[in-house]
Amino acid sequence: MIDYIKGNIAEINPTEVVLECYGIGYKILISLQTYEGLNGKSDAKVYIHHYLREDEELYYGFYTKDERELFRLLISVSGVGASTARMMLSSLTSDEIRNAIIAEDINKIKSIKGIGTKSAQRLILELKDKVVKGGGSDTPALFSPSSNPAADEATTALVMLGFTKANVNKAVSAILKGNPSASLEDIIKQSLKLL
Repeated sequence: MIDYIKGNIAEINPTEVVLECYGIGYKILISLQTYEGLNGKSDAKVYIHHYLREDEELYYGFYTKDERELFRLLISVSGVGASTARMMLSSLTSDEIRNAIIAEDINKIKSIKGIGTKSAQRLILELKDKVVKGGGSDTPALFSPSSNPAADEATTALVMLGFTKANVNKAVSAILKGNPSASLEDIIKQSLKLL
């Protein structure tokens, strides 16, 4: 399995890039997010999702592992194909997609071309729990609430203040990584600085 391709950018446009690596040009389909990350560079490292079917073989490329993980999560939903997932990643940033799923913002998801009400509802239904737990991200949840009861209380408090659970989990995880025995007060104060 190919994890990434690193090489010179031979051609690039908003929907695809051709990476030359040791004399071979790889045509890779990309999102607008990836295009913005690669545009203006002469060489690049692109993370690959190999799409293989009976009648076609395609490479989907991503500027970050995080974007690739979200793409894989999106295509796991029944009725959401690779083209639709790429359109989603071109219309919204990875964080905007995660936040819309967590907030159950059907209108934001429906604003993406090719996504109707039923598809938006299915995305939210199937992915909300996975996204909250850190799914679709290259950084898994770094703590479990049982390891530090203060972390669970802090997370609940910050979500009640209006922050999204995904962002709160990232902030709390970062704090606990540096200080695993942080108190409830410290976790909340430091999280507020990060959010």
